[in-house]
Amino acid sequence: MKTFEEILEIIDIQINSIDWQRKPKGLYEPIEYVLSLGGKRLRPALTLMANNLFSDNVLLALSSAIGIEIFHNFTLLHDDIMDKADVRRGKLTVHKKWNENTAILSGDVMQIIAYQYIAKTPSECLAEVLNIFSTTAAQICDGQQLDMDFEKRQNVTKGEYLEMIKLKTAVLLGCALQIGAIIGKAAHIDCNELYSFGINLGLAFQLKDDLLDVWGDELTFGKKIGGDILCNKKTFLLINALHIAKGKDKQELLFLLNSKNIIPDEKIQRVIEIFNRLKIKELTENEINFYYKKSLENLDNVSVESSKKEKLLILAKELLQRNK
Repeated sequence: MKTFEEILEIIDIQINSIDWQRKPKGLYEPIEYVLSLGGKRLRPALTLMANNLFSDNVLLALSSAIGIEIFHNFTLLHDDIMDKADVRRGKLTVHKKWNENTAILSGDVMQIIAYQYIAKTPSECLAEVLNIFSTTAAQICDGQQLDMDFEKRQNVTKGEYLEMIKLKTAVLLGCALQIGAIIGKAAHIDCNELYSFGINLGLAFQLKDDLLDVWGDELTFGKKIGGDILCNKKTFLLINALHIAKGKDKQELLFLLNSKNIIPDEKIQRVIEIFNRLKIKELTENEINFYYKKSLENLDNVSVESSKKEKLLILAKELLQRNK
């Protein structure tokens, strides 16, 4: 079994070998830029790690893994425009470094290139992999639309929010693991358990992101703290705060959400103070642990020896203990 570091080295070498010196330069330079920012490379790593549970030749799944990573970064380009985000991974977002039209068009071509890489999947499982990938791509768009819809609603429920982050974030983790297993010729039941492992890990992962957006450190998190608060995003934190808050806390929270003139840093500070009084951090940590434990149960059900699953276990634990 390859270590996580060995897997990342394979992925980085492949991504860095892609020649983006193409014309028109204004279309491909932003793609090279966003991929050079790095990131966790979590999704392609999961693809190869799942494959490695059943196969010694992870290179058979490499093209699919790269396709998944390029697709993920395409979604970030468009997501940053919709969220009006200035910073990604500690650097200017593409629409800030260039402009929105560039970010839209470069993102569009990234999606096409992602499919070109997926098309290099071994022929015997290409149809199945392509179907899973396409279904997941559509689900991510569903999740993004729900996220935008929630911005206009005050009464989003916890269940609705969890379904949204499942579609927007978790399904791509599940897809990555499932595709890697399929290429490794895993049994159908094991592919499904790995998909569920990815879904539950993805839910815990996004909830951790929600938490870090409020209580993280800007230098390590890579983007401005409190961005979700400023955008009134219906995160797990805000949804629960709106449900729990009573009296003055509820009045102040609603005022802060509806006020157009309040200084941004003041809004962030006052909302965090309300979250602290309502113990929202502890509530969120409990939810994270719930889905983390469910993910471990799924991984335990995969029918390979425990020693082979150890690296996935370590990765899952590190993801939930991260500070960025």
